[in-house]
Amino acid sequence: MTGPTTTRTAPPAPARRGDGRAALGFLAPSTSGFLLFTLIPLLGSLAISFFAWPMLGERRFVGLENFADLLADPIFARVMLNTLVFVAVYVPLNIVVSLGLALWISSRIRGRGLYRLLFFLPTVTPMVANALVWRLLYEPDGVFDQAVRTVFGMPAPNFLGDTRWAMAAVIVMSVWQGFGYNMLVFSAGLDAVPQSLHEAAAIDGAGPVRRFFSVTLPMLSPSMFFAMIMTLITSFQVFVQPYVLTQGGPGVATETMVLNLYRQGFQQFDLGSASTIGWFLFMIIMLVTALQFLGQKRWVHYDA
Repeated sequence: MTGPTTTRTAPPAPARRGDGRAALGFLAPSTSGFLLFTLIPLLGSLAISFFAWPMLGERRFVGLENFADLLADPIFARVMLNTLVFVAVYVPLNIVVSLGLALWISSRIRGRGLYRLLFFLPTVTPMVANALVWRLLYEPDGVFDQAVRTVFGMPAPNFLGDTRWAMAAVIVMSVWQGFGYNMLVFSAGLDAVPQSLHEAAAIDGAGPVRRFFSVTLPMLSPSMFFAMIMTLITSFQVFVQPYVLTQGGPGVATETMVLNLYRQGFQQFDLGSASTIGWFLFMIIMLVTALQFLGQKRWVHYDA
């Protein structure tokens, strides 16, 4: 009778001389790109934010004066409010539309691959081209105006020229542009939910709504968390949609923080103020992201 056999694992091979230099050689291209195009410009913008730095002219150190002036500027307060309104409306709409379409596509309908492709197309098409098309749709005597005249016998509101409608028009176009990415994320998450869990819940008497909130949504929480983080970050950086659709108008009704940064830096050539806006936006995004990571422990479930 033979005893139990034991498996011996070989000790790890010692690192050979020159492995470190070889690793550095492989890392050098990406590290150099990160230093030249990300880290050094980032630190440079932080340094510029402490200066009165016109594009042409004398530069002088002002310390935190740029930040104080920014917080005291009523126009920037309206710009920040516009950005927060955009984020507060756009993010939930994006998540709801994306999740609703993912649930519909994941119900084993025919042609689900084609639907995924069609819904994802706006995400990969150039945003400027999409915004130009939507501007034509929104303009007076455009497609939307003609449709409202045909159905209701009255002209449509001036979507891009009315302060009551301009931000809504920007948000609708942005949701259409961006929902496809999260739709794919949710579709992948739904496909990974074990069918046995749904079957067990159905046997216990749970209806479709109860199964969604008790089984599907908890299992989808990691995908939901990822989608919310990425959508929040990108929504704070919205620029192309208001720039192309409304130029920030009427007045400053749709001007966002990144659009205001562009005006300060590339129209008024005030690099100090532009860098200050950039770092102020960075701090807001970092704060919101940190709060999301702290709160995810309560509702994100990674165990099947």
